[in-house]
Amino acid sequence: MFKRILVAIDGSRTSERAFSAALDLAVTHQAVVQPYYVVEAGPMYLDVPGYDPSSLHSSLMEQGASLAREAADQMKARGVTGEVVTVEATASDDVAALIVNAAHTFNADLLIMGTHGRKGFQRLILGSVAERCLRQATLPVLLIPSAASDPAEKASR
Repeated sequence: MFKRILVAIDGSRTSERAFSAALDLAVTHQAVVQPYYVVEAGPMYLDVPGYDPSSLHSSLMEQGASLAREAADQMKARGVTGEVVTVEATASDDVAALIVNAAHTFNADLLIMGTHGRKGFQRLILGSVAERCLRQATLPVLLIPSAASDPAEKASR
């Protein structure tokens, strides 16, 4: 059913679960997976005297490269084909729109991403990329909630 799956990754535990779900579906459906990492440009790039955002930017780029290597290794181990994509967002970019556009460019049948489960003021300030993707997408979206737990976690309780 699904032949091309785009999965948004960000290094969080929830995105790891989303990536794992993408791999499971890819194995089942012999699908190609494209893990997609966005280096966000937010308030950290404001022009503030004495503030140098280059170290934070470098750290985010290193995180993206590390996630790409890990994702590629896991895909290879599971026999899943695909290529990890890392993009840099500008301050004016809508990250959700970047993800949805990437899914369309990739001709994805399915978009998978994790939700962080923010509520109240934190959600108001930080917003919800997953919710905006869900509203903008014209393809099926599978959201993996932050409250989802792994079987290994359940066994250790």
